[in-house]
Amino acid sequence: MATLAPERTEWTRSPKAHEALQKHFDDHPEAKPSHPEKYDTSRSDIYVDNTWPPIFAEMRKEGPLHYIKESPFGPYWSVVGHKAIQHVEALPELFSSSWEHGGITILERVDDEDMADEERFELPMFIAMDRPKHTGQRRTVAPAFNPGEMKRMEGEIRQRTGECLDSLPKGEVFNWVDKVSIPLTTGMLAILFDFPWEDRDLLTFWSDWSGDTELMLAGPEMEETRRGIQMEMAAYFQQLWAKKSQEEPGADLISMMIHSPAMNQMSPQEFMGNLVLLIVGGNDTTRNTMSGIVHALDKFPDQRKLFEQNPDVIPNAVQECIRYQTPLKHMRRTASEDTELFGKQIKKGDKVVLWYNSANRDETVFENADKLILDRENARRHLAFGYGIHRCVGARLAELQLRILLEEMHARRMRVHVAGDVERVRANFVEGFRVLEVELSTF
Repeated sequence: MATLAPERTEWTRSPKAHEALQKHFDDHPEAKPSHPEKYDTSRSDIYVDNTWPPIFAEMRKEGPLHYIKESPFGPYWSVVGHKAIQHVEALPELFSSSWEHGGITILERVDDEDMADEERFELPMFIAMDRPKHTGQRRTVAPAFNPGEMKRMEGEIRQRTGECLDSLPKGEVFNWVDKVSIPLTTGMLAILFDFPWEDRDLLTFWSDWSGDTELMLAGPEMEETRRGIQMEMAAYFQQLWAKKSQEEPGADLISMMIHSPAMNQMSPQEFMGNLVLLIVGGNDTTRNTMSGIVHALDKFPDQRKLFEQNPDVIPNAVQECIRYQTPLKHMRRTASEDTELFGKQIKKGDKVVLWYNSANRDETVFENADKLILDRENARRHLAFGYGIHRCVGARLAELQLRILLEEMHARRMRVHVAGDVERVRANFVEGFRVLEVELSTF
């Protein structure tokens, strides 16, 4: 791998991404994005206010596909039906994931003629690649998430989860996100990367700066800050890479990349891209579902009662909680040629946005879709991990972490009450909570 930066020991840790973005828009209110179209669901206010479900329900009634002519992210097709999203995902050659055509988020790719003399800064990653390159890189990291590895890691995950729950304050209100969701998922990432434990907070910091698509709307100054933080992330990991390249092969993700012909010759930007994928995928998704679980159980007391009375429901409850939360709202594809999709004419180069949150509330698939039902018979049909060749490579690990969390909560007869502020993430990509103030009791 090419050199990225000289060795360093000091790393940026502030400001947090959402704080920087809020300050930017406070200082520059004229820069706030405009969303003139009724069905432009790229707007973040509907997610921070949790008013998105009826909007998507109305869209699904009118059809599985809608064209949005104008948005801050350019024109795009919204795919909102469960069946339609599976159809698109099943045709990866027709609907490309490649970074060269725009990648996997709703963000616009700047045209070459608009770049002028600027150097193009893009982060290729295997989820944003088409076959055959996608196949080789995915196969490199997949062994870290196979059933044998899950069995090997289960004891350690259970121990860490139990210690975390046992450390929670009794008789006072605290933020579940800060005390449970972030520590458990950040710790898991540190183990996967064999990352220095004392610096593990950097993984959360980098994840937030890399996963927030709204930052791209804030202008060149914010993008420069974001790019600088990602360069620091890459420099840190390059130091790990150099150290591990002198050691015997290990079971961690960096070692797997080093000893893989498909990944050990990556460019610096490709290395950064795959780090972003693994960090955001491994951090944001599980973190936000861990928060979503306790929020949903409090919102649906009949389901909390079912959980408390019947722990056998836990494996299925994990799938239902993932469906209900849907921690990543969308993925994007780009049409590689003219085609017809559910009666609509799609042009080559059109942006096609798959709204997983809408698919997981599709009434034609999930009865009472807006309700948490822990023993839902078809909960596993959710699309929160995607579908087809790009289905989340770490799905088993996410499921394992969530199952153990519920099992350890039940073993302690822990009941979590929402008892204060609830602040959702303001974003059109990640679905989660920044603040979830709770108080504990027992059942």
